[in-house]
Amino acid sequence: MTKDPVCCTAGDPAVHAARLMKEHGIGVLPVVENQENKNMCRNIKVLHNFEPPATTPEVTAAATQYVRKVAGMTKPSSANQHAFDAAIDAVTAATQTLLDELVTTAPKRDREVEIARARARSEKRFGTPVAG
Repeated sequence: MTKDPVCCTAGDPAVHAARLMKEHGIGVLPVVENQENKNMCRNIKVLHNFEPPATTPEVTAAATQYVRKVAGMTKPSSANQHAFDAAIDAVTAATQTLLDELVTTAPKRDREVEIARARARSEKRFGTPVAG
């Protein structure tokens, strides 16, 4: 167990959590309240500026992760299934629109290079190579 883990509180803005994860090269951030772990903030993968562009399954996976986080559940009850599915559809559509309309002059990202960087960060953090 890490003695002084990087963490945030439920009241912190999402941009603060994202900044902490980026600064420390981590993909999971504990959310604490009164020194108790209340949740985990997981990193949603960057989808913008890749060649080839993000696929529909990648966009849907990111939307699903977002809706699960906001709803506080991974599997809704049957009473909430329709609202859950509708939210995933809406977030998927909004995300795809965003990706389609973003403009950049930066060079396209290469998935294999990004995967290698993530593995290197993980190995540095945990001290063991990532399988894959």
